[in-house]
This record gives sequence, C-alpha cells and structure tokens, in this order.
Amino acid sequence: MTNKIHDLIIIGAGPIGLACGIEAQNKNLDYLIFDKGCLVNSLYHYPLNMTFFSTSDKLEIGGIPFISHNSKPTRSEALEYYRRVTSHWNLKVRLYEKISSVKINDELFELETSMGNFRSNNIIVATGFYDYPYLLDVPGEQLPKVLHYYNEAHPFFRMNMVVVGAANSAVDAALELYRKGAKSVTMIIREKEIGKNIKYWVRPDIINRIENNEINVFYESIITEIKDKSIIINNKEGSIEVDNDFVLAMTGYQPNYEILENLGVEILKDEFKTPFFNEETMETNVEGVFLAGVICGGLKTNKWFIENSRDHSEKIISQITKT
Repeated sequence: MTNKIHDLIIIGAGPIGLACGIEAQNKNLDYLIFDKGCLVNSLYHYPLNMTFFSTSDKLEIGGIPFISHNSKPTRSEALEYYRRVTSHWNLKVRLYEKISSVKINDELFELETSMGNFRSNNIIVATGFYDYPYLLDVPGEQLPKVLHYYNEAHPFFRMNMVVVGAANSAVDAALELYRKGAKSVTMIIREKEIGKNIKYWVRPDIINRIENNEINVFYESIITEIKDKSIIINNKEGSIEVDNDFVLAMTGYQPNYEILENLGVEILKDEFKTPFFNEETMETNVEGVFLAGVICGGLKTNKWFIENSRDHSEKIISQITKT
C-alpha cells in the first residue's frame, strides 16, 4: 500500500463524479476519480439513438459550453462533451479500475482496486444506479433471449419482440423496434396506461402506435414464465401465451448498496432505501463520506439527475475545505 494519503477519492466517473473532480481541482485538493468502466460509463450504455429530456445547457459542468445541433442533445453529443470536459481540465481519472474493497482504518479510508491500494481522508460515492437491473424473477429469465439493456434495433429486425415496462426507456425501445423492422412489438405493462412521465414529444407517438394496432400492448399484465419461443403473461383475462423471440426487460435499475454498507452509511427504512445524508453538505452519518448524484435517491432513481445534482460538488468540496 502506498504511503500517500489523498485528500479525496471519488468513486464514479459519471458527470457528477467529474464535476466533483473539477471542484476539488479548483480548491487544490489532491484527488483521484475511479470507475470500473469507461468515462461516463452509464451514458455510454444508453441506447445509441437516445435523446436527452433536457437542453444541453442543463448538462454542462466545469464552465465548458455544451453546444448541441438540436434542441435536445443526443447520447453521442454527450459522450463527446464529457470527453472534452475531462481533457480540458486534465482530470485525474482512473478508468477500468474496479474498487474491490473499501474500509475505514485509523480515520482513513483504505481502498483496494484491481490496480493497487489507496488511502484518502474523504470519499465521494457518485456511482449512479445503472449497473443493477431489477429482475423479473420468473422462470426462464436466465435464457439468452432476455435482455435488461437495450442498445439498438438492428439485431431484432424481423423478430417478434416483447418490451416489459412503461417508462421512457421501454417506450423509446418499442418505437425504435417498430420503425426499424421488428416483425412485431408487444408491450407488457403493469399499470393501466403508458407512464405520465414519458417525454412530452414521445407520449403521443406511442399512444398513436398502440391505438393504430401497430404496437401491441397488454395493460395490467405481468410475465409469469419465459420460454424459448414464447412468453406466458397473466392478467384479469387469465393466462395468455404470446409468440416471442426476444424479451427486453426495461424494468429499471437500482444503485449498488455494497459500497455504502461497507462504509457504514445508514440506509433509511423508507420504501426507497434512501441513504442518509445532510442536504446542506451531502455528508452521510459517517464523517468524511459524501454522496453525489443519483445515488442520493436510493431506489427512487427518478429524483436526482445531472440537471439537479450538479451543485452537489460545490456543497461537498466546501464542506471538505472548511474542516
């Protein structure tokens, strides 16, 4: 283990983790940013043709302008932007370096990664939530035809597709599959209708496709079994078998609680398993451990976004430099 003690280690090289790095650099703190994947790893795994809900200015960090060709930026524009930000600030980012353990020893945080051991006075957990999908927990979910991440429509040309879910990711996937030549697209939705929080320019589109019988839908339905060439769904009409080649289970994702638990961060006993933190400083019940970004919402992953958590970096670094 190195004898060097860093002022700060940031876990997660997403937009908010990068914002924390910029703020730390501005305050002359000795910091490192770790990520088990690539830069802005979650954004990279978004669908190729994804368009953000927000305008580009609300995704800016570090005082670097984000210019988009359209009113809403795309995934590829965001990836280019955050590469540019990282290069401009020459951020100390260590990519593809997974943290295998983290513990507290003599008031210092000790981290073991795939490349070595590190010590720090403070830690920011900015790991997001995209790595752990909610499982359907039904027989057949382990079949290779079941996918929890959607990238693009091309592999599913002339395939019978099932899309599970009614949020933005499910709706975007269903529409693109329909337009890119899937043989059929069937949505399985627990609720009585398409979600109210669907992007306002997309919701009329999916409703029209359903009303025109171009996309099939089963409302108030759940999958009970997945077979090689079909699925079994259950609703108030009983049990129904639907021919199917692939299942896209767009049922949402959850944060990694393991790091929080290892650090001793208190998890509230509410329905969202919200980690405890001071909203003024972003510090948890463990001195020197801070939360930033989406992970602050626990299982309520639609509470915090890039747009409304960019100021977490200023709150955290202000608290660290105050002590």
